Amino acid sequence: MRSSTHPGPLGAARSRDGDLPARRGPLSSRAARRARRALPFALAVALVAAVLGRLDHGAFLAALSRVDAPLFGASAALFVLALLAADTFATVLVYRRSIARVAFRDFFVLRGASYLPSLLNHHVGQAFITVFLSRAHGVPLARAAGATLVVYASWLGCLLLLGALAFPANGGSLAGSALLLAAGALYLALLALRPARLARTRLLAPLFEAGVRGHLVALAARVPHLVVLFAGTWLPFWFFDVRIPLDAALTYIPILMVAVTLPLTPQGFGTRDVLAAALFEGFAAGVTREERLAAIAASTTAWAVALTLVEAALGLALLRVALPRMEAKGAAEAAQEPA
Repeated sequence: MRSSTHPGPLGAARSRDGDLPARRGPLSSRAARRARRALPFALAVALVAAVLGRLDHGAFLAALSRVDAPLFGASAALFVLALLAADTFATVLVYRRSIARVAFRDFFVLRGASYLPSLLNHHVGQAFITVFLSRAHGVPLARAAGATLVVYASWLGCLLLLGALAFPANGGSLAGSALLLAAGALYLALLALRPARLARTRLLAPLFEAGVRGHLVALAARVPHLVVLFAGTWLPFWFFDVRIPLDAALTYIPILMVAVTLPLTPQGFGTRDVLAAALFEGFAAGVTREERLAAIAASTTAWAVALTLVEAALGLALLRVALPRMEAKGAAEAAQEPA
């Protein structure tokens, strides 16, 4: 439905000198959008090139050749399916409370389908889920986005707890743990206080409706997802003789987990490689620094490629199922509701 101020297909108004100025705005805007979309890919290419450019390519290829490719590929597929199941278990509980009675199977399909847009970055996939649930169940987009914020809060809460445990486990100061726990406690206190202006906001309402108890339940349900993701970030290094002990993994692997989800590069390409080289060189096998860096680069590159292939295939297959099935189900539920 258009408002009375809708500019129409030809733009808001033409200038007295003609319509050229009215056309320049949309063209420049489209160019800017294309540039923003291309920037993550350009950054990924630049970072990967920088990492591979300083490697001994012979050592890199040797590290790749030593890996059992079928076992490595099967591990990637198993990890993706386990991660999808654990993520679905945690996330569907939040959406059931805030949006509608979403079935586990339906959300499993939808979350898997979101792996395709997630290839750009994690948050694009989350936006895909949010918009789809809003449309399928007739829920205002702001409320659906608020439910997604609860999902994010449970994820960040797990990371805070993991970080708080990692500091003393790796010989760090308890002050770091206290700071992380204090940040989480401050957030829970805000939920308990329920400032009226914030609680009435449609976007933030699901956060306050969940409350402290709802957040703690969501956090507990998120733990299996965190464990699967942690293992799937840590263990692939062992295929390449990069043996990171558990105490060090508890400190550094969460950093890598968070960095990969940042909207900097698609699938964390480049950012994963640069960080891993900086964090894990001391744990890699190899006589020379070149051999150690080659083993790390082979691990991050091979794992990223394997995950991308598995997630792209799974996302494409489920996308053809998720959209028509869930839209039809949402329409049927809406038709059954009393007017």
